[in-house]
Amino acid sequence: MSWLNRVRNAIASVTKNETPDNLWQKCPGCGQMVFTKEYEENLSVCPSCDHHGRIGARTRFRQIFDDGKFTLLPAPKAPEDPLRFRDSKKYVDRLKAARAATNEPDALLNARGPIGGHEAIVGVQDFAFMGGSMGVGVGEAFIAGIHAAIAERLPYIVFTASGGARMQEGILSLMQMPRMTVAVAELKEAGLPYIVVLTDPTSGGVMASYALIGDVHLAEPKATLAFTGRRVIENTIREKLPEGFQTSEYLLEHGMLDMIVERKDLPATLARLLGYLAPVKAAA
Repeated sequence: MSWLNRVRNAIASVTKNETPDNLWQKCPGCGQMVFTKEYEENLSVCPSCDHHGRIGARTRFRQIFDDGKFTLLPAPKAPEDPLRFRDSKKYVDRLKAARAATNEPDALLNARGPIGGHEAIVGVQDFAFMGGSMGVGVGEAFIAGIHAAIAERLPYIVFTASGGARMQEGILSLMQMPRMTVAVAELKEAGLPYIVVLTDPTSGGVMASYALIGDVHLAEPKATLAFTGRRVIENTIREKLPEGFQTSEYLLEHGMLDMIVERKDLPATLARLLGYLAPVKAAA
């Protein structure tokens, strides 16, 4: 072996052993390779194309609440695998895999904390947990968050990210839509604000229920927001849909959103809204 090959192999060995696998990542929006540290410091937003990446609930809480401080609400108990469902895998095995990957009990978490000095309860859906799908556990967590907000006279903010109903729970999943809609009605009857922030992607039964009945609807830029897929609609109506259909920008233009807000501006925007909408508590 020549000295040149020995040097080349040595360099390759050092690179392989000392370079972390996650040093770079590819932006789903523009395809550029982004330095992971820079990406995370930029709130998981691509510095080249402004693509807003998907983030988990705890990361979202740290970004939204003042100084990143919050208190998690306990996750309510929910029946697991009520239909004993199995496709290519058992549903219980899919749940175990999702919990191992995310370290979370289900696809929606609630937390309490201050946003610009205004206390609020915030629920966040995590797309990494089975596509953020809406099952009984998500329904129970959402309702628990609403009831906690009513009990403490606080606003409720939800960040949606979901592919829709959880097919492994069948009709029980679809039943969460009216249950969660009724919970929102209870919150509004109590005179408390309900703010929705739609993130990429929000679709299916989530989009058809609690995602579009807020007092105010915000969305992150370029998010996919839809009831069903573009191809399904085009095949059904036999027409070509307009460019940019089912994006935040299209929905804003057609009156279904109030604002599109960059991730870095969300805390300040939510704080301003809470200042307008939050109930004034009587002096002791």
